[in-house]
Amino acid sequence: MDKFSGQKSAAQFLYPAIEPFDRRMLDVGDGHSVYVEQSGSENGLPVIVLHGGPGGGCSPAMRRYFDPRKYRIILFDQRGCGRSKPHASVENNTTWHLVADIEKIRNTFEIEDWAVFGGSWGATLALVYAQSHAQRVRHLILRGVFTMTKAELDWFYGGGAGKFWPETWEKFQGLIPESERSDMISAYNRRLFSGERAEEIRYSKAWSAWENALATVHSSGQSGDSPADYARAFARLENHYFMNAGFLGQDGYIYENMGKISHIPGVIVQGRYDMICPPDAAYRLSKLWPKVDLRLIPVAGHALSEPGISAELVKIMDRLAARV
Repeated sequence: MDKFSGQKSAAQFLYPAIEPFDRRMLDVGDGHSVYVEQSGSENGLPVIVLHGGPGGGCSPAMRRYFDPRKYRIILFDQRGCGRSKPHASVENNTTWHLVADIEKIRNTFEIEDWAVFGGSWGATLALVYAQSHAQRVRHLILRGVFTMTKAELDWFYGGGAGKFWPETWEKFQGLIPESERSDMISAYNRRLFSGERAEEIRYSKAWSAWENALATVHSSGQSGDSPADYARAFARLENHYFMNAGFLGQDGYIYENMGKISHIPGVIVQGRYDMICPPDAAYRLSKLWPKVDLRLIPVAGHALSEPGISAELVKIMDRLAARV
């Protein structure tokens, strides 16, 4: 019997919790230091895990998607979030800074090439990194694909997803005067960067709640109250990146550059009912990527913790380790 059959909780699919054998703060310049950790086997297949957001930070559960006997698991908090410093800072914080940080981590650990594992914004960053440093990526494993296009941002912040969750959208939209609702990202930007901490936290929690409420296929449309510091970093960084279209310079940048990674094998694990990052982006990407395997999970949304998504990702990483 398949070891994943009959399971209900995502945690049951994962490897047991482990602690890192190395934790450090890495000075990446520009006034930023990022938290980096390594766990698993020092001699294992190196894999770097790119968290979502931007601004989400990494979590201990992310170590558990990999057999610790076979993988050298590298996690880091991207600039401005998690344990990285300065917290919630958007100064010198762009996609290209993050790409350079990933390279600095690789060089610091003297890794020739590695597997890159990322979901949501982490998938965006994984693709941009691979397109910039294709010779350093041996495999891409992506989940809940987001390609930082205007259409995707319009879907989530322009009322598309709100048509499925009108009561939740009403709460998110209700904090903004009607005269500003035609551009919710800009309207929130003015409040997330007002310089008044209480106001920034209020709008940060609302921004975070809108996204968190739609993360799973079994969502009730409600979400818990995020801690103030987490919400402020998450909301400010996401909004900063979205205001600047990911700093990619053109709409559809990732699609235009898929030829650079056509030789890299990859897998996309995508929830069929992902309300945050609908499957059409993953499907479009698969049409431009000869060596990708697109796996649509029938009853799943966006979150890494969706049981079907967790099960599939662990299977993929097990098979990859066995082949290598």
